[in-house]
Amino acid sequence: MSELCLWIDMLEYVNTELNHFNSVEKQLIHNTSISTAIQAIRRKNVLNMATLCKYEQELKKEYEYGKVEYDLTRSKIHEQKRDNYLKYIKEFNAFKNQFYAILKKYRRK
Repeated sequence: MSELCLWIDMLEYVNTELNHFNSVEKQLIHNTSISTAIQAIRRKNVLNMATLCKYEQELKKEYEYGKVEYDLTRSKIHEQKRDNYLKYIKEFNAFKNQFYAILKKYRRK
């Protein structure tokens, strides 16, 4: 549960960063492909957040009312959720690096 909460907190922070990237794109860069990329990453972020929140509710329900022990099947499900999360974070970091590379081209007058 604690790992899951960390994932959700990180996705909330990613959403905040995407808001900042969107503002910078609108005010400075004016590139539709970057704007589209921000939207696509934001959609994936929302989907990941929804998936993890649903998973969190399932775990809470199982913890309170369930009688199923933590076994190999549940472990595999958790590992799959972790892999999906890490894949998304890697994708976001790659986008962030591209965004910062584009920002380097701009100079203060």
